[in-house]
Amino acid sequence: MRKFSVGLVLFLAAAMVFTFAAIDADAADTIKIGFNIPLTGDNPDVGASSKNSAEMYLKKKPKIEVGGKSYDLTFIFDDNEYKAESAVKVSTKLITEEGVLGIIGPQSSSQAVPAGDVANNYATPMISPWSTNPNTTLDRPYVFRGCFLDPFQGPVSANFATDELSAKKAAVIYDIAADYPKGLAEFFKAAFEGIHGPGSVVAFESFTTGDKDFSAQMTNIMMSGADVVFVPQYYSEVPLIVRAAKEMGWTKPILGSDSWGSGDLMGLCGDDCKGYYFSTHYAAAGAKGETKAFIDEYTATYGKTPDDVAALTWDALGLMIQAIKNTGGLSGDIKADRTKVKDALASIQNFPGITGGMTFTADGDPKKCAVVVKINDAGQFEFFKSVCPK
Repeated sequence: MRKFSVGLVLFLAAAMVFTFAAIDADAADTIKIGFNIPLTGDNPDVGASSKNSAEMYLKKKPKIEVGGKSYDLTFIFDDNEYKAESAVKVSTKLITEEGVLGIIGPQSSSQAVPAGDVANNYATPMISPWSTNPNTTLDRPYVFRGCFLDPFQGPVSANFATDELSAKKAAVIYDIAADYPKGLAEFFKAAFEGIHGPGSVVAFESFTTGDKDFSAQMTNIMMSGADVVFVPQYYSEVPLIVRAAKEMGWTKPILGSDSWGSGDLMGLCGDDCKGYYFSTHYAAAGAKGETKAFIDEYTATYGKTPDDVAALTWDALGLMIQAIKNTGGLSGDIKADRTKVKDALASIQNFPGITGGMTFTADGDPKKCAVVVKINDAGQFEFFKSVCPK
């Protein structure tokens, strides 16, 4: 009996050593990238677009060569429920439990700003494809983004309202409880009043996340004499605001922001949104080259045109992969390797993204152009003009 027990113990010990060795060997040949995205909550289409794009990328390129060694790519998708507190938990889990080399997301600034703090504190590279709020990357050397910033987008929208819509007085309606719309509303107001003078934003109406009734705000806007309404809200909120405006008899232009280009805006808004303009990151209609190839493959795979979140996720993933390759080799020490990837990201020049070329500034923000699109009679996002940083 004693001899059997000793043999069993030796066998189990050997099995454990073999198992751990196998896990280590697998880990040594695998690069994990985490995705902190909203798969449930208020804007699940945003997370779905990111996941679709990432899975298409992985199917095309399941391996990566780094310093002459081949690694399997593994993507870990975790749901942040479109909540700031969940985004913090997801990033912490991806870094401390899953051992990811880098993180893509969160997308929206309300989640990206707090999650960026976690990534920076754990010295783990993170790229937010879609967050335009400056605070996402501010004083965070490990945090990057794949899109332009609101201090650029706000003036783009104010100039467009002035030059193309002949607006001299503007109104704004925005969610005061969310980082992205609040920040962009303020940048637009500052830019518009910089052109037309103090008080030219004649109505600056706010609401709180989850509100469905905008009749009080629209009553004030109707009485203000505004020539245009700027609505920097998400695809799930825009149809409610637009319908409230039309029910009040609003017939003047409504101008949107890049948050209009994600999710099922036209499925929810339909004819009500046709004829309006918004600033965004790329225009699918009329795309060429690598951008068209991406759109064609995505459309064939998922049966719908990729939105800007899908395109920006593709570029953010491409940036992360390029940085990993540019390290020249990984040591296996996850902390040291994360820092090498961060340094490589900061050094990327003229990355050929499908949403435009990108070179990071010292703050982790790309220099890139904005596109203004018009929602045409067919409900497509039609290219109208491109605006680049001066």
